[in-house]
Amino acid sequence: MTVDFSPLLPWAAIAVIALFAIALSALGFWRGVRGTGLRAAALAALCLAIANPVFFQEEREPLSTVVAVVVDRSQSQDNAGRGQMTDNALSTLKERLAKFPQIEARIVEAADDPDTETPSTKLFSALSTALADVPPARVGGAIFITDGQIHDVPAINQPLGFDAPIHGLITGRPDEFDRRIEVVSGPRFGIVGEEQKLTFRVIDDGQAPGGTAEVKISLNGNEIATEMTEPGTDVPFSFTVPRGGNNILEFAVSPVAGEVTEANNRAVHVLDGIRENLRVLLVSGEPHAGERAWRNLLKSDASVDLVHFTILRPPEKQDGTPINELSLIAFPTRELFVEKIKEFDLIIFDRYQHRGVLPILYYDNIAQYVENGGALLIAAGPEHAGDDSIATTPLSAVLPAMPTGAMNEQAFYPRLSDDGKKHPVTRGLEGASSEPPQWGRWFRTVDVQQPLGQTVMNAADGKPLLVLNRVGKGRVAMLLSDQGWLWARGFEGGGPSVSLYRRTAHWLMQEPALEEEALTARAANRALEITRQTILGDPGAATVTTPSGKTEQAPLTQDEPGLYKAELRTTETGLFEIVNGELKTLVHVGSVDAPEFKATISTEETLKPWAEKTKGLVRRVADAGGAIDMPPILPVRGAVRMADDQRLSLRMTDETVLKGINSLSLFAGFLGLAALLFALSATWYREGR
Repeated sequence: MTVDFSPLLPWAAIAVIALFAIALSALGFWRGVRGTGLRAAALAALCLAIANPVFFQEEREPLSTVVAVVVDRSQSQDNAGRGQMTDNALSTLKERLAKFPQIEARIVEAADDPDTETPSTKLFSALSTALADVPPARVGGAIFITDGQIHDVPAINQPLGFDAPIHGLITGRPDEFDRRIEVVSGPRFGIVGEEQKLTFRVIDDGQAPGGTAEVKISLNGNEIATEMTEPGTDVPFSFTVPRGGNNILEFAVSPVAGEVTEANNRAVHVLDGIRENLRVLLVSGEPHAGERAWRNLLKSDASVDLVHFTILRPPEKQDGTPINELSLIAFPTRELFVEKIKEFDLIIFDRYQHRGVLPILYYDNIAQYVENGGALLIAAGPEHAGDDSIATTPLSAVLPAMPTGAMNEQAFYPRLSDDGKKHPVTRGLEGASSEPPQWGRWFRTVDVQQPLGQTVMNAADGKPLLVLNRVGKGRVAMLLSDQGWLWARGFEGGGPSVSLYRRTAHWLMQEPALEEEALTARAANRALEITRQTILGDPGAATVTTPSGKTEQAPLTQDEPGLYKAELRTTETGLFEIVNGELKTLVHVGSVDAPEFKATISTEETLKPWAEKTKGLVRRVADAGGAIDMPPILPVRGAVRMADDQRLSLRMTDETVLKGINSLSLFAGFLGLAALLFALSATWYREGR
């Protein structure tokens, strides 16, 4: 309560009146006049009434003590039943805090940021946000419910912004262990056919059983090696890049019974295969108009090393041509088709016929080259329908179409077949979408029997024009006409000869982007983009297995003929497995070195330094049997000076808020009037005696 004055007259006037009253009272006392004391009291009361004293009384309400409860909802909390432990601990903590009306619990759940590529557990950032509008004096403490894997713990000498205990309630069990694998170092690019090296490591966290670990290594879905390793040891591994484009190396370590999670038992490394220079062997059986089209196409590509031979005349031709007018270089058949045949990425026979230039055994070498992974392109003309056709040699074992011996001699527009509209080699060729196609006509094709593989382009009357087929590990393409050069020369507007030939060549060399049956996936932030290429019709839904082991279906919808896509949003990060039919692919969402996957076992060590500094408590929420064992709440008035190893100490605030002010004027109203009347009456009474 406080006293203030609200004078009825200026203070100067009140001073004059007071001086007059003092002088009058002094004179009375000096002369000994009876009743002077009462008159002095009456004058003093009058002066006080004019000064108008007012009493003020504040109405204050105590403020609540704010306690932050930060709940860890990161991905590591999904392991080993920690999520259920967290829910049970939070429910119990809410009940206990509710018994103290003066405590205001602010519960904030901290999950991974869905827009970040590097997921991590940032509980102290969540704490700072939760208490941003709370004065430090009102903060009673902070309670973390977490597995202890926190990645933004501030240095112990940094200020938190309040002076109150930090407590940690740790989920998980004290005897946890986990085995994981990671790629320590590896190249991002590699030359096709050359050896590359990387290093991986198996890591045991916690009380692991030890011993050796078996690691299975797969390349593009095919298992290529098994390694026995010691955990904690860097293991070098060498492999050969098999193809251009993406190559996915998968390392899978065998799980250990009882480990926290198997989600980190696999690691992937993506390497882009680069063809240093494509080595192409082009053999033209005779000079013709289309020969230069092939040569110009291949020579225009700086990444192609072209070896080109043209058979100008057969060996049996004896016409007396002077030796100095013949070719200066003999056709090195043995060197090309025996000694160095494996060095070529692609062999093209352009209107070639068997006329004794190649020994019959060499055709068998070419067939074996294809079956072992080589690429062969046949650009056929009338010679393929004749008696000297290469279809009569051992090469017939790998050819997808056998000639009938006849030629189809009529003008036609090359058209995409039903498979061709879906096949990545021919899908979307410029001009193919209209009828007739917006390109020039051709005028003859080789008539063949029912071909193997896929016929992606048709000639007149639906007869095969371009046939693609797989043989063993290799591939063969047959273009059953020698008039593709008409497109290159611009006849009737020309056509997409460059696109067609280039795509065909790259399909033959097993370019992943041109596979007719393929399943791929890529990650864009927290979204999975799944692509399914097929020529077999609707592939159905893809099955997605998340890092936590959950499975869900991703319906694939047609985006283009033969191309189906799906997009799936996910809150998890890590290695996802996508399966559709017999195809499987892996994709990693988020950074491969994200802190969330570096360690998964629960720990009390991260929060202990702060608990010791602020007189807090760190303990596990479950006992050895898994039952929730929560410590009680201990409210403390004033600063917490001593740590309690059994209870959660919370500093209760003394802060209040002003609700209102009551004022009372001493001489106002009947109370003041009565005081003055009493003083005057007393003087009259004294004079009357």
